[in-house]
Amino acid sequence: MSKVRTRFAPSPTGRMHVGNLRTALYAYLVAKHEDGDFILRIEDTDQERLVEGAVDIIYRTLAATGLVHDEGPDKDKGVGPYVQSERQEQGIYLEYAKKLIEKGEAYYCFCDDERLKECKQVIGDKEISIYDKHCLSLSKEEVEAKLAAGMPYVIRQNNPRTGTTTFHDELYGDITVDNAELDDMILIKSDGFPTYNFANVVDDHLMGITHVVRGNEYISSSPKYNRLYEAFGWEVPKYIHCPLITNEEHQKLSKRSGHSSYEDLIEQGFLTEAVVNFVALLGWSPESDNEIFSLDELVKAFDYHRISKSPAVFDITKLKWMNGEYMKAMDFDRFYEMAEPYLKEYVKGDYDLKKIAKMVQTRIEIFPDIKDHVDFFDAVPEYDSSMYCHKKMKTNQESSLSVLKELVPVLEAQDDYSNDALFETLSKFAADHEYKNGYVLWPVRTAVSGKQMTPGGATELMEILGKEESLARINAAIAKLS
Repeated sequence: MSKVRTRFAPSPTGRMHVGNLRTALYAYLVAKHEDGDFILRIEDTDQERLVEGAVDIIYRTLAATGLVHDEGPDKDKGVGPYVQSERQEQGIYLEYAKKLIEKGEAYYCFCDDERLKECKQVIGDKEISIYDKHCLSLSKEEVEAKLAAGMPYVIRQNNPRTGTTTFHDELYGDITVDNAELDDMILIKSDGFPTYNFANVVDDHLMGITHVVRGNEYISSSPKYNRLYEAFGWEVPKYIHCPLITNEEHQKLSKRSGHSSYEDLIEQGFLTEAVVNFVALLGWSPESDNEIFSLDELVKAFDYHRISKSPAVFDITKLKWMNGEYMKAMDFDRFYEMAEPYLKEYVKGDYDLKKIAKMVQTRIEIFPDIKDHVDFFDAVPEYDSSMYCHKKMKTNQESSLSVLKELVPVLEAQDDYSNDALFETLSKFAADHEYKNGYVLWPVRTAVSGKQMTPGGATELMEILGKEESLARINAAIAKLS
């Protein structure tokens, strides 16, 4: 068996869509699972859609996600260039298109837009444009005369109108289409550039690609690709068409969703490792029930035969859960480095941000969640005194007021405001008064935070706030409850 070679061939048109990232990831995993090569090729033949800086985005995203290519524009291993516009300048595509013309598998077409509008056919209940092969009937002399006169032209594939074409997909099996549905697709456009459909067939062959991974929107074009391979007498690669990615409403994932690109997700506070892990599961399921995979673990576990044919739903809730699991497992120093900008934005007081970070690390799913966990450090928010009521702790406003009043002199006498020392003091106070710990700790935590949910317990918060601020907040709570 020949060495497995896959490619990721994006168009530099902006941010990397989640669907493109998944294509890159699956192509990488298919290759690396078999110790094969993963190639990066830039498909910039649609010059009108190019976005400045988009090639840099492709490089940055692949580097950040760990999808390291073995060959590409920056790593030429002898089958480059790996940028289609550069290959076009070398005349590669026109050369191969002319080979097809010589074989009768392609032809020059000189029809203008007006004439092309007339080429409408009704197939079933759909009206579609299928070129009527008008220029195929031109004699060799007529073609040469038009070329000599400088008439604009395209080169079209010459597909049969009768019979059927069958191609094989690794997931969908054999798919057969009527040749009557195959348009004579354009191979070389009037600007001299190849179409995406033609260029990727020529490049995949010349670069020795064995497995083509792409979205299933290309299934309908695959019979035409196969006819090109057969016309050249080339071996057809294995096709792996991945399912559509939809939003929670089962519509195609669009930019309007706000999380359709890798950059969107990183800006929203997700971790790269979590995004890669999540994207891997958008259409693929492992043999085990495990859902947390490093990239190396994905390489070992990935079997492309387990890719689903059904659309994959982008479940943002599941991604947040997964991100939270990665957050919990993160090395603290790295977590703090990433969390620090958020902490500095939401906590202006002179508090120990590392201690706050330690508290929030296991409680957040994405970095912006930090705000809701730390917004009381600078000032206690307005809150309703009914928060002092807790059925499980058997506390209410009256009992809380009594406990807080009794605690003030105890806390004033306490100099060591470390978490352990405070917890020992409050536990002893509870035991001496025959209270349960929660009966004491609940009102204290409410008083110093003004919140029902906090990233740490009462004594952890008091350690960070310090003696003076903790007592000021408890006295303010007494005044509120009085």
